[in-house]
Amino acid sequence: MTADPRLPELVSIACHDISAPLATVYGFARTLLKLGLDEPASRYVEMIDAASLQMGELVKQLSMVARIERGLYAPMLEAADSLELAHGAAEDLEAERLVVSGHGAAVSIEPEATRRALAQLARAAARYGGHDSVSFEVRGAELELAPVGRVAAPVVLGEDAKELSAAASALHVRAIGGSLEEQDGRLLIRLPAA
Repeated sequence: MTADPRLPELVSIACHDISAPLATVYGFARTLLKLGLDEPASRYVEMIDAASLQMGELVKQLSMVARIERGLYAPMLEAADSLELAHGAAEDLEAERLVVSGHGAAVSIEPEATRRALAQLARAAARYGGHDSVSFEVRGAELELAPVGRVAAPVVLGEDAKELSAAASALHVRAIGGSLEEQDGRLLIRLPAA
């Protein structure tokens, strides 16, 4: 079976087409939350709100993957501190899920997308490795994510597409000029220096 070369373009179109109705669902969920509904309706609307936000993130990731595959990804690179970036990724996750240490350096990245990518890689390493938490040891432009178990390694490297977020994150790191390498139960993420 051969891959259809139009697939990335079709995915881009689908992401665009999904965005409008998704924005409507999100907007009305937010409006309903402000009305102060009684239980259980308020809880249901909170679930719709959270799910629409999550779907929006998935559509963004899928759209980015399609742009990368089509050769149309043009990240807006900025200088940022790698340690601050890792701390931002930790803030995106549940409390104590990602422990950060080390020293930073200036890196040239797309701040929001790279922060999200680091958070998703850490989440996948914990989930597929069966760990409650993982850590980033920041050494300048290199971030060491550990532990990364045998099952988790192909997922965080983007080789085993068990989840969109991890595969898209690995693809993003490579697309901005970085690299990922598994080494003895650790994932070495090298970001481009500023």
